[in-house]
Amino acid sequence: MSIRRKWATFWRTVVGRAYPRVIGMNREKSWMIFDVFLPLLQVGAYVFIYRAIGAPPEFTGFVILGGAMTAYWMNVLWSMASQLYWEKETGNLQLYLIAPTSRMAILLGMALGGMFSTTLRAAGVVLVGSVVFRVPLAVAHVPAFLGVFLLTLVALYGLGMLLASLFLLWGRQAWHLANLFQEPIFLASGFYFPVRALGFAVAVAASVVPITLGLDAMRQLLYPQMMEGLRFLPVSYELGGLAVLAVGFIALAWKALRFFEDLARREGRLTLRGQ
Repeated sequence: MSIRRKWATFWRTVVGRAYPRVIGMNREKSWMIFDVFLPLLQVGAYVFIYRAIGAPPEFTGFVILGGAMTAYWMNVLWSMASQLYWEKETGNLQLYLIAPTSRMAILLGMALGGMFSTTLRAAGVVLVGSVVFRVPLAVAHVPAFLGVFLLTLVALYGLGMLLASLFLLWGRQAWHLANLFQEPIFLASGFYFPVRALGFAVAVAASVVPITLGLDAMRQLLYPQMMEGLRFLPVSYELGGLAVLAVGFIALAWKALRFFEDLARREGRLTLRGQ
C-alpha cells in the first residue's frame, strides 16, 4: 500500500470513529440537559461556600472554569481510558484488531469525537454558570487563552489514549482504576481552587495530569491580578509543560498499542497474566 493510501485510510478511520460520537449526542437530547445542569449543582455548592466566607468574586470564575473542565476529565476517563476494555467485554475489540487500519487512528477518532461533543457540554456549563452566578469571564488575550485550552486538550486526550491501552492490559482492574482516578484528580488538579493552595510539591506531582497546568494557565489569563500571588508557574512554563506532556503521552500511547498488539500475536491474549 502506498504512503498516500495509508494516510487516506488513516484519516478515513479517524472520521469514521469520530462520527458516532458526534452524531450520537443528538439522539438523546435529554443527556445534554443532565450533562449541563447536574455539574452545575457541584459548581453551585462551591460558589455558595466561597460567597459565604466572603471570597473575592474571581473565585466564582475559578469554580465555573473548573466545572467546565470536569466534563473533559470525565470524558477522558470513561469514554477514552475505559473504551477499549468495554469493547473487549462486548466482543467488538477483535474487529478493531483485524481492521486494516492503524489503531492510533481509531483512538484519535475517539478523542476528536469526544472532544467535540464534550466542548458543547462544557460551553453550556460556562454559559449557564456565568449567567446564573453573574460572573464576567472576560479574556484579555484570546489567542493565548485558546492556545492554552487547545494544548491542554491535546495533552489530556493523549493521556486518555495511553490509559486506554493500559486499562486494556490491566483487564478487570480497569473499572476500579477509573473509579479510583475520578475524585482524587478533582482535588489534586485544583478544579475548584488554585492548585498552589495544596503546596508546590503536590502541584508538581499533580501536573502529570494536563488539566492541572491548563487550568492554572487559563485562570492566569482570565484573572491576571488575582492570580499574581496564587499562580503555580508562569504561563510560558505551563505551556512548555503541556507541550512536553502532549508529545510524551502520544508517544507512550503508540508504544503501548504496539505492545498489546505484539502480545496478542505472540501469546493470544490482551491482558496481563491473571487478569
